[in-house]
Amino acid sequence: MQNDTQLLNDTLVSKSLSAADYVPTLDAMLARTLERIDLKKQQGLRTPDELWIVDHNDVYTLGQAGKEEHILQRTDTPIIKTDRGGQVTWHGHGQLVIYWLLDLDSLKWSVRNLVSHAEQAIEDVINDCLRSSPSDSDNISAHARRDAPGVYLYADTAATDDSTSTEDSSLDNKIMLGKMASLGFKIKHGFSYHGIAINLNCDLSSFNAINPCGYAGMQMLRLSDFVNMQTETDAQTEQQMSDSFSYETVTQKLIDNIAKRHAGLIELRAIAPK
Repeated sequence: MQNDTQLLNDTLVSKSLSAADYVPTLDAMLARTLERIDLKKQQGLRTPDELWIVDHNDVYTLGQAGKEEHILQRTDTPIIKTDRGGQVTWHGHGQLVIYWLLDLDSLKWSVRNLVSHAEQAIEDVINDCLRSSPSDSDNISAHARRDAPGVYLYADTAATDDSTSTEDSSLDNKIMLGKMASLGFKIKHGFSYHGIAINLNCDLSSFNAINPCGYAGMQMLRLSDFVNMQTETDAQTEQQMSDSFSYETVTQKLIDNIAKRHAGLIELRAIAPK
């Protein structure tokens, strides 16, 4: 497991973990959170917040209130019970996982703020990729839902005029195609950990063995089916490279967006009513 740490600003660092097994990663994340809680309580220290960018080895994780009935088929992939919110999901290569180790009280963020910032950061990046791609995705856009945490792709049911933005929070006249990103956080003494998972160019077949996030029949999506994404084995021309995204470029877009939100440079948009 490789570890690479980068300073994003005075109060935020990122840490990259590759080929990471779930249990030792969770143990390290919890230990770091408890250490930060103790430093704040005992010494009044505000330690830098951390974003952990993780490439997990294959694993199914079952949330604190997760129900075993949502595991439809037992495979060779380990199933780990964990302390985040939510039901069962899968993590593995080609999926971008970012854990948010934040001091919410110092940021003056509520739990609802945390969830909304996470969802809107994902919306921003996915919609930017969709708009920038020369593929047939002009009528597709990413949106969060109030009734089910995460980010989903929607297709317009009718042609829209030039004045209609893909950022429109209304889901009227849109058909949901499926889910591309999942969220699950844990809050302890005002500190968050766990986070988000976005399917970039992973093998989606692993989701067939579960009801993703507890929703039977939920269609899981990946970004590479909607925009041009590079793979490690691709022999591409310079033009093809310029018209496509890589796992790394999408990751950097998201980290940049989260860092701006953390610094107060991107404010929350109004949340659509249920």
